Amino acid sequence: MMNSIKEMVKDKTVKFSFYRDKELWYVTECGFEFPVPVEDTGKGVFPAEDKALYFMRWIRKHHDVINDAVKEKSDFQQKHDREMAQL
Repeated sequence: MMNSIKEMVKDKTVKFSFYRDKELWYVTECGFEFPVPVEDTGKGVFPAEDKALYFMRWIRKHHDVINDAVKEKSDFQQKHDREMAQL
């Protein structure tokens, strides 16, 4: 199970992991990886390590994307299971 956003950011840090497809990828202390779109950075400085609280908007956004995908898969799986039971 995924940590809550509060658990990921409170008194924690993030570390830069890699750059790919116009996104800076960071990882939290608990291992949660999330992207920061370069277009969101403006003239900001994004160090290799920083307070996780500063990255909460991107952590939350990616957390929601993952949760939505899991829910969608779960809904699909339930529908599939019902269809298979009817065969």
